[in-house]
Amino acid sequence: MPTSKLTRTLVASAVLVALTGGYVAGRQHWQAPLASEMVADANAANPATPAANVPNTPNTAPRMLVPDFSQLAEQYGPAVVNISVTHDGKPSAGGGAAAMPMPPGMDQNDPLFQFFRHFYGAPGNDGGDGGGDAGSAPTRSLGSGFIVSPDGYILTNAHVVDDASQVTVKLTDKREYKAKVVGSDKASDVALLKIAATNLPTVKIGDPSKSKAGEWVVAIGSPYGFDNTVTAGIVSAKARALPDENYTPFIQTDVPVNPGNSGGPLFNLSGEVIGINSMIYSRTGGFQGLSFAIPINMAMKVKAQLQQYGKVSRGRIGVTIQEVNQSLAKSFGLPKPSGALVSSIDKNGPAAKSDLKPGDVILAVNGTTIEDSVQLPEKIADMRPGEKATLTVWRNGAKQDVSVTVAALNEKKDVASTDDSATHGRLGLAVRELSPDEKRAAQVTHGLLVARASGPAEQAGVQPGDIILSLNGTPVTSASQLSNKLKKAGNNVALLVQRDGQQIFIPVDLG
Repeated sequence: MPTSKLTRTLVASAVLVALTGGYVAGRQHWQAPLASEMVADANAANPATPAANVPNTPNTAPRMLVPDFSQLAEQYGPAVVNISVTHDGKPSAGGGAAAMPMPPGMDQNDPLFQFFRHFYGAPGNDGGDGGGDAGSAPTRSLGSGFIVSPDGYILTNAHVVDDASQVTVKLTDKREYKAKVVGSDKASDVALLKIAATNLPTVKIGDPSKSKAGEWVVAIGSPYGFDNTVTAGIVSAKARALPDENYTPFIQTDVPVNPGNSGGPLFNLSGEVIGINSMIYSRTGGFQGLSFAIPINMAMKVKAQLQQYGKVSRGRIGVTIQEVNQSLAKSFGLPKPSGALVSSIDKNGPAAKSDLKPGDVILAVNGTTIEDSVQLPEKIADMRPGEKATLTVWRNGAKQDVSVTVAALNEKKDVASTDDSATHGRLGLAVRELSPDEKRAAQVTHGLLVARASGPAEQAGVQPGDIILSLNGTPVTSASQLSNKLKKAGNNVALLVQRDGQQIFIPVDLG
């Protein structure tokens, strides 16, 4: 079965001419009239007939019309551009193996050979059908962008212009310009381009914080190279955290987005850009109902730094965090699941010099509430190195403030057991204390090594070889101490566990 994955929506191709074979589909929409309209029609046909005699349709829903996006597309479509990128060829270890195979039996003399060669990638030197130097030939890719100032500044995705030797921008009126990459920020996947032009059409910048799940949104871009394609859908969710995407609370939509839409704008019905279309989640590589956009307010902050400095400077405090779910909230005595749980602190980072501790739940930064853990990295990243961050944390059942000075972001062995019946009985663990050598190897000052896991702890994900550092935020140094703490604990506890050098809180339900 194909693996689901997040895919950057970039067309790696040199498609210059669309293949023939157009498809036209039309649908006629029929809608039943409202009961009030039936009454009016009946009275018009027979004035003597009282309205009460006309059958009434119970529970008639109000008429809902699909919005007309034509005015939005006509007004702001000219500010959306097609971006063509040339990459210098670099021989690959696999000889330029294609991401997708050439059609079986395709002959090099076939008129479509060059189309498939560019669209799917050339075969390499590993027994394929292509030439031996295919891996070093220049390649082209396609993406989208949009003009944010009349003097030629354009926003797009960083992955659209990665390793570009030449960038060409084409407007809807067929004018073409060579573009300069002012700056590119891979962490946010935002890039800023500049073309030598004036009096250009521009988009309006909106406020994505005002958008709501369920509202209509529109994407304009160049999927598969088809310029100024308009698609529509709704906002599916906001502030969506994605794997390996640390700083971006994505806007999730069901707007059809395909390769080539990367870098294009996401509009609300007021014609304001609220996001940059960036990636899709797909089993096939094509659109399957899940697309993600970078919030435009975040992109504009990146744009300002790229325009002024050519790069982006971000703040860091040196902590690893995780989401607070219901079980962890109960373990720490939080009224509701919210905030960002600190699971570990970089010993060389800014937080190590403060009073912040693993087990603290960060509820606010400089007075701004952190409802979800995905909000914290963005908030800290927005701060300049040297600034003071006042963190409101939940510790030992109460709130307190901790001050941290923000710094610049640069970008198992089986063991024997000394069984403890109380620990093993309720938690489902057999543990022993760490030897001095094991502490040095794990770079910890205390902890209990898990020899066997069963029962509630095993079900929660605790494994043999894990090192238990704390229970409900209190450090544990011996099996008897752990047993005593468990006797006083409720039905939910949070274990801070170190595994393969990484620390994470694991909620365990003892009920």
